[in-house]
Amino acid sequence: MYSDDEAQIRALIATWMAATRAGDVDTVMDLMTDDVVFLLPGRPAMSRADFQAAAKLQAGNAGPRIDGASEVQEVQVAGDWAFARAHLTVTITPPCGGAPGLRAGPVLSVFCKEQGRWLLARDANMLTAQAAPAA
Repeated sequence: MYSDDEAQIRALIATWMAATRAGDVDTVMDLMTDDVVFLLPGRPAMSRADFQAAAKLQAGNAGPRIDGASEVQEVQVAGDWAFARAHLTVTITPPCGGAPGLRAGPVLSVFCKEQGRWLLARDANMLTAQAAPAA
């Protein structure tokens, strides 16, 4: 059984995944701090504004369909800070029916508790391109 804090963090991750799948940018944005930072391999750090702009471009019928799964492997809580380590798999299907792209790899996320609510504060994902799934 998980502690209340760990259960809340796991629920945040599940909500993030479901909202991303649905193209619900507003819900995703509500799950992060104002000063959130995203670290991606080979790219500069991404701010909240950068993330929001990219997410809005991808949302809706004109953007790609994004689906994925996050296998949370560890959650550690220390006061108002916590981290989660997970394996993330993301499939991105172009809107015009092109071949889907698959990215997967480890993710380390740092959360902080603000006004009694856990929010994503830092996220480092090491997703790399994977071989396309067999048809």
